[in-house]
Amino acid sequence: MYAYILRRLLLIIPTLLGIMIINFVVVQFVPGGPVEQMIAQLTGDAVSATARVGGDAGSEITTTQPQKGQASSSGGATSRYRGAQGLPPELIEQIEKQFGLDKPAHERFIHMMGNYIRFDFGDSYFQDRSVMQLVIDKMPVSISLGLWTTILVYLISIPLGIAKAVRDGSKFDVWTSGVVIFGNAVPSFLFAILLIILFAGGRYFDWFPLRGLVSPGWDNLSWIDQITDYFWHLALPLMSMVIGGFAGLTMLTKNSFIEEINKQYVVTARSKGLTEHRVLYGHVFRNAMLIVIAGFPSAFIGILFTGALLTEVIFSLDGLGLLGFEAALTRDYPVMFGTLFFFTLLGLLMGIIGDIMYHIIDPRIDFEARDV
Repeated sequence: MYAYILRRLLLIIPTLLGIMIINFVVVQFVPGGPVEQMIAQLTGDAVSATARVGGDAGSEITTTQPQKGQASSSGGATSRYRGAQGLPPELIEQIEKQFGLDKPAHERFIHMMGNYIRFDFGDSYFQDRSVMQLVIDKMPVSISLGLWTTILVYLISIPLGIAKAVRDGSKFDVWTSGVVIFGNAVPSFLFAILLIILFAGGRYFDWFPLRGLVSPGWDNLSWIDQITDYFWHLALPLMSMVIGGFAGLTMLTKNSFIEEINKQYVVTARSKGLTEHRVLYGHVFRNAMLIVIAGFPSAFIGILFTGALLTEVIFSLDGLGLLGFEAALTRDYPVMFGTLFFFTLLGLLMGIIGDIMYHIIDPRIDFEARDV
C-alpha cells in the first residue's frame, strides 16, 4: 500500500502541471484581460455582474485617468486592447508592467509556478489583498456549506437507500422514488428561491435571515446563542443544497444493497438461521457501503468547491464559489490560478485519501496487486 501511495503522490506533479498549463493556455486566448478591465475602470465603462464586485474592490494600479487633452494629444493611437483608443501608450505600458503582462507568456508561467511551489499565490489585481488571505477569509462559509451538506446528505441517503433496498417494489419504495426523482429534477438554486419566498420574507413568512453566515454582534453572544444563530443562518442554504444532493446517493446505496443481497453468501447466512438484522448489518452493510463511504472525501470536495456558487449568490454568502466567479468575471488572474492550483492539489490528495479509505474499510482490497 505504501508503494501505491508513493506512486499516486508522484503522479500529482505531472497531473497538476498539465491542468495548470491547459488553463493558462486557454486564458491567453480569452478576450477581456485584466488590462482591459482596468481600462474600463479608467474610462468609466466597467460593468459588474454582482453588486459586491465593484463596491469594495480596490486596485493596486496607481495611475490616474488622463485628461481629455492628453487623450486627444495621443492622436488616437491604435492599441491591441479594446477601449484603449485615445489613451497614451505610456499609460498602457505602465498598466501592463504593474500586472506583469509585459513579459512573454512562457516566462510568466514559469515564474508563476515557481511561486506556487512555495505556496506564494501573489496578490489580487483588484481587491488589494493576497490570494491566500482571500481564500482564508472565504473558507469558513464554503466549509460550513460543504461539510454540513455532505453530512446531511449521507445521514438521509444511507438509511433511505437501505430501506428502499429492503422494501424493493413496495409502496414505500414507489413513493420515496417519487421524492427522489423530484429532488433530482429540481435545481438547488430554484428550490433556494422557493425557500426565500416562503420562509425569508419573500412573500409569506419571515422566519429566517436572508444574508450572511452570522448576525451582527455574533461575537458578543453566549456560545449557545452563537451556535443557534449560526445554524439559523445556514438552515435555508443547507435545505436548498441537500434537496438536490441526496437523490443520487440514495439510489447508489439502494442499488449497492440490492446487488449484495442477491449474492450467494447472503443466502448462506440466512440458511444458517441468522436474523435478518444480523444478515443485513453484519454482512451486507460492510460490502454495500464500500463505494458509498469511501467516496465521502470526493463528495465533500465536489460540494465544497463546485456546488455552492449559486447558493452563495442567492443567500449573499461570501464564500469560495463567489470568489472564483468574481475572479473569472474581472479576469483577476492571481485569484483564478492561485485557487485553481490550491483546489486541484486538494482534490488530488482527496482522491488518494478515498483510495486509502477503500483499503481501511475492506483490507482485502490491495491496490499494489494491480497495475496502476
